[in-house]
Amino acid sequence: MIMDSKLIIYSSFILLGTLISAIAQVMLKKAALKEYPSKIMEYLNPLVIIAYIIFFGSTFLSIYAYKVVPLSMGPILEATGYIYVTAFGVFIFNEKINLKKIVALIIILAGIVIYSLF
Repeated sequence: MIMDSKLIIYSSFILLGTLISAIAQVMLKKAALKEYPSKIMEYLNPLVIIAYIIFFGSTFLSIYAYKVVPLSMGPILEATGYIYVTAFGVFIFNEKINLKKIVALIIILAGIVIYSLF
């Protein structure tokens, strides 16, 4: 199946939304690693507020993209979030990646490629 240019553009909106959502997750994790003077400041600090605003924007980006992108294709594109989050974990938080995670990422990538080709 050859994708038309409109589908490619709108699909890229979902991919972009997934990427910025992963960035927001990193921001929330960074905020969670800090100590705060009170419980309320854990939620009312700039990093957390900006992360939730980004999540909100990401949601609207996906909603807009579904004007053209078939519903069956959305979860496939959004699965790239696992790749982004893993990469951010390794490069930003120095998390270790094990064989189980590598196999899982390969399966996710294989699913995306198979869906794209067929």
